[in-house]
Amino acid sequence: MDWKQAWSTTANTTNSALDSLAPICVPFAVRWDLAADRRDKLRTPEHLKALMAAQKEHNAARSTHATAKSQQLTARAASNNPFAAGRRAARVAAKAALSHERDTRAKLKAARVNYPSTLKARAIQAHSLHTVPTLITSVVMSGAHLTVWPAATSAALIAANVAGLALGRRKVRVPVDESVSLEERQLMERLDPSYWVEHAPDRGLSGTVTTPPAMEPGGIRCEIRLDGTWTVKTLADKADSIRALLGARTALRIRITSASRGGWAALTLATRSAAAGVSSLWTPDRIPSDPLSMSLGLDTETGDEVLIPFDERLLVSGASGTGKSWSFRPLMATAHLRGDLLLIDGKGEEATVWEHACRVAVERDEITDAVDDAHAEMTRRKADMKQRGISVWDGRQLTVVVDEGQVILALISKDKDRLQRLIELSSLGRSRGVVLWWATQYPLTDGGAPGVHKLIAPNLLTRFSLRVAGTTQAQVALDDCAHYAPHQIPEGREYRGHGYLKGYGPRMLRTWTLDDAGVRKLPKSIWTPERSGQAPAAPLHLVKETAAPAGALSNRDRVLAAVQAGARTAKDVADRTGLNKGTVSREIRALTADGAVHRTADGRLLPGRQAA
Repeated sequence: MDWKQAWSTTANTTNSALDSLAPICVPFAVRWDLAADRRDKLRTPEHLKALMAAQKEHNAARSTHATAKSQQLTARAASNNPFAAGRRAARVAAKAALSHERDTRAKLKAARVNYPSTLKARAIQAHSLHTVPTLITSVVMSGAHLTVWPAATSAALIAANVAGLALGRRKVRVPVDESVSLEERQLMERLDPSYWVEHAPDRGLSGTVTTPPAMEPGGIRCEIRLDGTWTVKTLADKADSIRALLGARTALRIRITSASRGGWAALTLATRSAAAGVSSLWTPDRIPSDPLSMSLGLDTETGDEVLIPFDERLLVSGASGTGKSWSFRPLMATAHLRGDLLLIDGKGEEATVWEHACRVAVERDEITDAVDDAHAEMTRRKADMKQRGISVWDGRQLTVVVDEGQVILALISKDKDRLQRLIELSSLGRSRGVVLWWATQYPLTDGGAPGVHKLIAPNLLTRFSLRVAGTTQAQVALDDCAHYAPHQIPEGREYRGHGYLKGYGPRMLRTWTLDDAGVRKLPKSIWTPERSGQAPAAPLHLVKETAAPAGALSNRDRVLAAVQAGARTAKDVADRTGLNKGTVSREIRALTADGAVHRTADGRLLPGRQAA
């Protein structure tokens, strides 16, 4: 046996056990030290002088009272008449001496309070009150064998007092990794139970005790014992006091949640991100094998991958500059590779990147056609499902993405028929394989320019929110999980793509991102409404991009050639070239700006030279 190793293991185990017991005894030790310190501060020379004077006066008063009482007894013996002058005088003198003694006794008591004995002496006196009687009891009760339990009980009380002080004053060893920053080291030192209990009352946190903090992938974590009337909610309301007690910077995220047992809270300081060492760039390898889920991002506290339902209606909220578009792209790419994707883009920037891969709608007529086609597809699938006797669609999923929701609602708000179709897509489409995903910078359902319709929002059950403007928008963005406070996510580039998922818990997630080049690598699949009896297409797979054949015409050249060949409307150009309406509209605008194409007052298209 390696005795040295055994001794080291035993010592470490003992120290760990003592460290775990120390926080329990800290309040007792702190109260002891505070009381002892208060007594020591009162033991001044002035108070000692006053105590000695009070004792001297009280002793004199006691002597006077004893003399007066003796004289009263002598007078009573000398005369049987209670009204005799001698007896009356002795009685008055004894009464006055007694009153004076009582006054001096009260002053002595006050002087002793002002100059108390040390707490150690008081403890010895208190223990003596049971130590001596229990020893006598043990001897008296002993017969043939010595009875030790009274004395043992007294010794146990003394040992408990000494052990409680020793453990409470024990300096808990907080293991600090050498890699921690100066800020983390300071926070861990202030989370030490001895520091916390000593300074917590100054911040209104009396009755709470921390456990030794631990460094985790997402930052510092410890538990807090809640005594008295403390609850997790009341402690969370004291977050500013905790921040002041720890001296933490304002931007540091502090999370207070329920621990695994009652009467305890868990405190997390997000000094680190567990996702920091993992690239945020999305690739098709991130698509889960489960066809009913898709990857949203990583948990910044644990580093775990977070999955969300693929076939569920989705609301993504985020103010301008929070990375909403880049965070949304991986989900759209998943929908594109697994099924069909229809992008209704209210602003147009995203459609520019996605137009080669999927069907996009930007202009007013394109948007209305897209809503009509998606609703017609939903209706067709209903009839198909009824004919086949099924209750859930078993073919390709059509994902209808609306981005930016506020612009789309502004375009069709007065078109009640198409607004109703959009509402029906959100409420009826899921079981028919037509799923609505909604993205907006303004998660509001009321006012003159709502970002999501009040009849659509309740149907969007999966909700993810990046930073939003305020509490009202947070309420719409996360519904009953608005207390995650997405409006308090710090600004800055390092927090782009960071947000909260409804129902996951108030742990921040970092989403995957997809740049323009990644979108352009996606295979082309332009969705068109299916006809009855048409076989569904196979799911797409990402293929390696190949170079275009030499001499192949660009989309702009094809549009120009169609106009030169006699096409006079955008519809004619789309029919001749096979391009979607959004692409044709953008190429016509570019050719018109260059002067290669001219649009007449009645909307007809003419080649530039012919117009001249």
